[in-house]
Amino acid sequence: MNKRRIGGIFENMAADYLVSQGLLILERNYRCRMGEVDLIARDGNYLVFVEVKYRNSSRNGNAAEAVDWRKQRVISRVASFYLMSHHDTTNHPCRFDVIAIDQGTIHWYRNAFEYCP
Repeated sequence: MNKRRIGGIFENMAADYLVSQGLLILERNYRCRMGEVDLIARDGNYLVFVEVKYRNSSRNGNAAEAVDWRKQRVISRVASFYLMSHHDTTNHPCRFDVIAIDQGTIHWYRNAFEYCP
């Protein structure tokens, strides 16, 4: 099984988990010229940009550690593009979350990082 297919399995797992927690999934694998974000969801009044990371072993650190400042900056730029292209003038608050799946265990980090210009 290739990495993209495996990643899709874990992204589906994360999406199912978020739905079970009351979020509404708006987009999956949203891509634009700025980059890509795994999930975009609505949590009450919040628009949530979610990065999903998984690790099958702790050999390379835990999954949450993989969302470094470079990835945060890409996700922030994608969020800006998404808001601009969807004409979101309602000023909904945004949040950046990480779903880390370590050896099958899901960890949800709400507000994992701030917007990175």
